[in-house]
Amino acid sequence: MPKFKLRPEEIRKMSTEERVKLLEELRGKLVELRYKARVGLLENPGELRETRRNIARILTIINEEQRRGKA
Repeated sequence: MPKFKLRPEEIRKMSTEERVKLLEELRGKLVELRYKARVGLLENPGELRETRRNIARILTIINEEQRRGKA
């Protein structure tokens, strides 16, 4: 699971199954980070934001490919 910004090129190189698996992992991580933020144990608030953005990037690319008829 990445702790950094995913590049669109990297996401496009992945298979559909890899994207879905990564998306599930990131959503689980987001739940965990939100919990830590509420409890006050979140060490890096930027990680929460970056996780949300990575999820959005994956969803955007999935939607783009569905519209083009690739998926």
